[in-house]
This record gives sequence, structure tokens and C-alpha cells, in this order.
Amino acid sequence: MAKRDYYEVLGLSKGASDDEIKKAYRKLSKKYHPDINKESDAEAKFKEVSEAYEILSDSQKKAAYDQYGHAGTDPNYGGGGGFGGFGGGGFSSAGGFGGFEDIFDSFFGGGGRSVDPNAPRQGADLQYTINLKFEEAIFGVEKEIKYNREDNCSTCGGNGAKPGTHPETCRKCHGAGTINVERQTPLGRVMSRQTCDVCHGTGKEIKEPCPTCHGTGHEKKAHRVKVNVPAGVEDGQQMRLANKGEAGTNGGPYGDLYVVFSVEDSNIFDRDGAEIYYELPLSFVQAALGDEIKVPTVHGDVKLKIPAGTQTGTNFRLRGKGAPRLRGGSNGDQHVQVKIITPKNLNQEQLEALRAFAKAGGQEVSEQQEEGFFDKMKDAFGGKKKR
Repeated sequence: MAKRDYYEVLGLSKGASDDEIKKAYRKLSKKYHPDINKESDAEAKFKEVSEAYEILSDSQKKAAYDQYGHAGTDPNYGGGGGFGGFGGGGFSSAGGFGGFEDIFDSFFGGGGRSVDPNAPRQGADLQYTINLKFEEAIFGVEKEIKYNREDNCSTCGGNGAKPGTHPETCRKCHGAGTINVERQTPLGRVMSRQTCDVCHGTGKEIKEPCPTCHGTGHEKKAHRVKVNVPAGVEDGQQMRLANKGEAGTNGGPYGDLYVVFSVEDSNIFDRDGAEIYYELPLSFVQAALGDEIKVPTVHGDVKLKIPAGTQTGTNFRLRGKGAPRLRGGSNGDQHVQVKIITPKNLNQEQLEALRAFAKAGGQEVSEQQEEGFFDKMKDAFGGKKKR
């Protein structure tokens, strides 16, 4: 299967800036990390995203890719075709160039950014979703979560060596993690830089690996964290918990844990930020004559006076009865919208009363006209929910 364009993999257009590339990689690597995403193709997508970032984050590899595509960074791309030639050997032959990467190494001083393999590196970030009830999001709650992460090995302390032994500086690269390789090419002898084949880029040799982590320095462990969910949090918002992600390398700090909140809908309330919305059902008698009723809010029932002649769609504001604002310390408001309910099944006494009501208003209603009369009543008092 042909490789996808690296910019397409990261969801970017050609010419994207370094900052855009980095942001896209962080977002997608979290999304497809196998420890977070359990879909069958998550690991493959994670590797694809990592490969794209490895090329596009390196200025020289990116330049080669922009000019030549995959053939500029992968000597094996295309099954021996493409940029092959030069006496039939092709760039990927053992005695040939060894790939465009080596050419750029030769002409531009060897392989882009120099990274110390022994430098401390922060661990990977993780993501966890917490499900909240509507009221928990309004008032806040403490939750304990459990997840698996890479911890420093409890046996070797993270250095990967069997207790009583220590990692040693690589005898071949002397701790650099890379070696210089001289090659004979049609242009003469050129020097290229490659990952050390002894230490595999770590700069260290572990002659007796730790029996627990087998030399990786990490082991998978269950981890528990208490999360104080702030009052007023909304669906989709996230909180960063520093150093609660995966263990770092070479003594580097742990990554971070991003907690994402998923909030259930309420059966009676709608919410928009700190504002709460409630639809109040009233009979047309209550609306016509006025009333004082109890209205539910997230803070408990409150009394509300309904003026005589209230129409469907009328809005009342209950100040301070909404959700807490995450920034500001105050509450939003609750908006109460009136919806007039027209009765469907009337007894004879109620029908006579309504006929008298209509007659007193100058409207004669015969039994044959009652259906049309009640349709008009529904039109007058019915209505859709509005904000």
C-alpha cells in the first residue's frame, strides 16, 4: 500500500509552520496512543503520525520530502523504481548513495539537529475521560480515577540494568548515539551519520538487563489519582494534571495527564455556559388570572409570581440561579420560559364555562364551531421553546 502524504497524515497543508506541525502531532499522538485508543487500527495510525512528525519536524528531512516526496526520505520507497538508476544500482544499493538522507548529510554537515541521547526527556502525555452527572458538573465533585501508565521500573529505578550493575557508555559511539560512516559513491568518498548499531541511539550499553523491565527502565502499572472537579465545568472541557502521564527517559519528568469531562444532559434543564434554561408549563387559566408557583432551579425551588395576562413564550430571569462561572466566582442566571398548556379532554361543565367566556368576549361559539374554537385556543396559547 502506498504511503500517504505526510502533510495529509497530520491534517496540514504543504508549507505548514514548525509550530503547526508540532501542535498537529501532539493532538493526533494523544488521539491514537495505543494506551488511550483501543480501536484496532489505533497503533498503526499512531506509528503513521509519528513517522510523519519525524520527517516534517527535521528541517533537512522536510526539505528533501518537499522536493522529492517519499523517495527523498525513504531509499526503499517505490520498490526499486522512482529515483533508482546510476548504473542500475539505485540509491538504495549497498555500495551506492544509501538514500537522499545521506546526500543531505554529506552536503549539509550531517543530519540536522543534534540530540544528546543521554539528555533527560519528558514522558508522553495521557488522556482520560471522566463522566459527570449534570449536578456534579454544576457544583463540583471529587473523583478518583484509575488508569495504566508507564512508571519507572521499581527494580532498577529506571536505568534498565540489573540491580548491582549499571549502564555503561557505548563502546562504539562513546555515548553519542550516532556513528559516522564513510562510503564510496560515484561522487567520491562521503561521510554520513547513522544511529549506532550497538546501543541503538541511546549512547549506553546494558550488558545485564533488569529482569523486571528487560532493559527498558519502565514497567506498566495501575495508577490512581484524585481529581477535584471544579464547580461549573462544562462538557468537553479538560484539565491538565502535571506529571501524571508516562515516565520520562534518562531521569526526565513524567508527562501530563489531560482529564476530559463528559457531562450528562439534564431531564429538565438546558445549559449554555453559566446560563440555565427551564421551560415552565402553565394552564391558560394561570396565565390569564396570574398565579404564584414554585419553579425548580439547580439550587432548589424558588417562588415565582406570574402576572395576569402572561403570554406563551414570556421569559422570566432568576438572577444568580444559574451555574457557577469557572472564572469570576459568581453564578449565572436561570431563564424561565412560559409555555401555555391547552387541555385536551374537557368535561361538560368546563365546556359550558368556556362558551360563557367566549360569549362574554363577544364571540358566539356553537357546538359545531367548538373544534375550530379550541384550535384557535391552541394557536393562541401554544408555542415552541425559545431562548
